[in-house]
Amino acid sequence: MTMDRRTVLKHVGGAAGIAALAGCTSVQESNSDGTTDSGESSGKAKAWYSLPETEMPQRKQAIKSFNQQSPHTIKGADISEMEKKTTSTIPAGQGPKTFEWAHDWVGDYYERGFVVDQSDAVDVSLDQFIGPAREAIQYEGNLVGLPHDAETVTLIYNTDVVDSPPETVSDMVSTMEEYHAPKQNKYGLSYPFDPYFTSAWLQAFGGYYFDPNEDPMLGVDKKETVRGLKFALDNFAPYMPDDAKYETQAAPFADGNAAFAINGPWYLATLNDKDVNYGVTTLPTVDGGEPKPYTGITMWYFSKGMKQGGADTKAARKFIEWYATNEDLIRKRAEKQGAIPVLDSLVGSDDLPSQVTAFSKSVDQGTPMPTHPKMNKVWPPMKTALTKAFNGDASPEAALNQAAKTIRNKWG
Repeated sequence: MTMDRRTVLKHVGGAAGIAALAGCTSVQESNSDGTTDSGESSGKAKAWYSLPETEMPQRKQAIKSFNQQSPHTIKGADISEMEKKTTSTIPAGQGPKTFEWAHDWVGDYYERGFVVDQSDAVDVSLDQFIGPAREAIQYEGNLVGLPHDAETVTLIYNTDVVDSPPETVSDMVSTMEEYHAPKQNKYGLSYPFDPYFTSAWLQAFGGYYFDPNEDPMLGVDKKETVRGLKFALDNFAPYMPDDAKYETQAAPFADGNAAFAINGPWYLATLNDKDVNYGVTTLPTVDGGEPKPYTGITMWYFSKGMKQGGADTKAARKFIEWYATNEDLIRKRAEKQGAIPVLDSLVGSDDLPSQVTAFSKSVDQGTPMPTHPKMNKVWPPMKTALTKAFNGDASPEAALNQAAKTIRNKWG
């Protein structure tokens, strides 16, 4: 997604202890001429990602594991402002061979020539992945990457405060009302108030941000979307810290000072690192609607540099194939970080932690982010609108009307 949520996540929590990755096979040493004993040319490729500190040790170990068992070498780099960096370096021929992000850039980046089709080159059957993941990585018949996780936001509760998870928003409000005491540094809810996190409620009553199959495609100013924003402000904002930003909202629950959090699977590594006692459940139900959070597929994109072919491109492609299909790696990510697998062989597995199962149910409950190129122009005005509404600087209706006007102007 356009908001750099994984960058801000770096500021919450420390590194978790990571078990060594399994799955290493034979190590192939390169000869002085750059080939292996099998005659295969060895390549080198840069892989960019933007991760919270808690996920860094496992990512570094994964790359090390691949490099040890492959004739190729991947050099990973943690990148802040991923959108800014990819859109400036890739056209100049200085970007990475591959980068990791959610699937909502697929259409925009393909249209702008930042990513390329590799459907004739990959050595992986897409049937290994669940349907939404297969759809997310393709644009107009072009395969622009491979998926490895799903993501969305759902309800997390502090088991030292909450005996059993609420089934309805009304039940949740009752608990928040009882626990909330800001002067004592206690909050009912930790909830970043931005378009991705709040999408469940803005889309709960028939509203939507953007849907290329609807008329009009842009729905941010529809009365149903406005109703959803009013609902979120009425039911959740009174029990949250008074700053909508991710760091401010995420911190109370991570410190054990909030009854609930609404956040994504990436947040669990921080909670594990801080020894928070928590449970994960689906979003509570609401009268007259159904929460529909945006869902994403995290993927490795085939960057423009892969169009050149050669050993370096092969290095990147082999790494992506290995990462996307390595059951050991994906299972460990689920165990340590709450990652939601999209490999068909692991989805629904009894081996997965209960919190991952809960997130998977929330993915089923949600709506995939659109891959249409116009979607990228929706995020920033929506972020501005929600911040204004949260701060009381504009009514929900006025904020969303202004967002719609700005988006239409950006579309031209």
